[in-house]
Amino acid sequence: MKPRVLIVNKFYYRRGGDCVCALNLERLLRERGHEVAVFSMDHPENLPSEWSRYWASGVDFSGGAKEKVAAVRRILGQGDIRKSFGRILREFKPDVVHLHNIHSYLSPIVGRMARAAGARVVWTLHDYKLLCPAYACLRNGTVCEECFTDKKRVLATRCMKGSLAASALAYAEALKWNRKTLEKFTHKFICPSSFMARKMSQGGFSEGKLATLCNFIAPEAAEEFLRLSAQGHSGPREAYYCYIGRLSPEKGVGTLLEAAAELPFELRVAGGGPLADELRNRFSHCKNIKFLGHLGGDEIVELLSRARLSVMPSECYENNPLGVIESLCAGTPVVGAEIGGIPELIDNESGVTFPSGSVDELRQAILKAWNGGFDNDAIARQSLVRFSSTAYYTKLMEIYTR
Repeated sequence: MKPRVLIVNKFYYRRGGDCVCALNLERLLRERGHEVAVFSMDHPENLPSEWSRYWASGVDFSGGAKEKVAAVRRILGQGDIRKSFGRILREFKPDVVHLHNIHSYLSPIVGRMARAAGARVVWTLHDYKLLCPAYACLRNGTVCEECFTDKKRVLATRCMKGSLAASALAYAEALKWNRKTLEKFTHKFICPSSFMARKMSQGGFSEGKLATLCNFIAPEAAEEFLRLSAQGHSGPREAYYCYIGRLSPEKGVGTLLEAAAELPFELRVAGGGPLADELRNRFSHCKNIKFLGHLGGDEIVELLSRARLSVMPSECYENNPLGVIESLCAGTPVVGAEIGGIPELIDNESGVTFPSGSVDELRQAILKAWNGGFDNDAIARQSLVRFSSTAYYTKLMEIYTR
């Protein structure tokens, strides 16, 4: 009998990569014949769900004193979350509880409760929260690993939003949900990249608790890439390259635009973020840089499928970026920074890597890739198998049942 699975993620809409992965997993498991339930937090943008009556109430860290107290209690596993999660555990009776992004707005208390109820607990890690109280392994814009072995460093550095209060709360959360506590109730931590698995091991987590499983591309996106390929879009590409992602410092988009300003090729930039207005103004004189704003899923597929190449210029520990996976499934080679999990997704046949943060090296990598003569059809064909839902599901069932 196929295991009954309860998926847990703090939001139930396409807010970020963690939400996309959780939604894709729900659909995949249902299509494979599993009974699936979902637990989340109430939020006005959530998608409709038959399970929403069980969900935890919303919390607001930016609200008034009462709201802040409720949010702090949630972090520590107190308040109504015990009642709401206990109810869905009793009524759905899952064999597996699959955690995704649960810190702050939900709580690791759900994992402890699931284990006590006899469920197998697996946890897909979408960020570095279990190693870094501030999530991102960044301090003042540069990579930092100080908290891997000494969580109280977050107090000295004030990495959490630059605030002592927020950093103190993050430290309290790290003490409450420490490595030994988390390992007791989690059967497997799923690391989407080998890089993350190595960092988890470096941070003291038992290698026997770690499993590496790359994210998969949604079947509907894969079908669209195949359709466009059949129409000839994987043949000669249009004369542009693209960046798709958040316009924020850690993504390296400023470095990319500096490199692009000195190249003769057209760069199309899709996405928004805190640097959007600044970058538009700063590079307004560059006629070869076009800002497209936010694009829908179909528009992104179209943009990637026609591009000569895409760029992932991150300056942070990317885990398993969906942008690289989608680009490769479109048959589009990737120029990727040598940081985090990016390099393990790219080989000489599918792209070019460069030292993260270097404008000159990035410029040379783009030139190399532009004239690289890549086989777009071969990249798409191999990637659609490598990142398929079938490959993911096979490995996931091993994690669920062993």
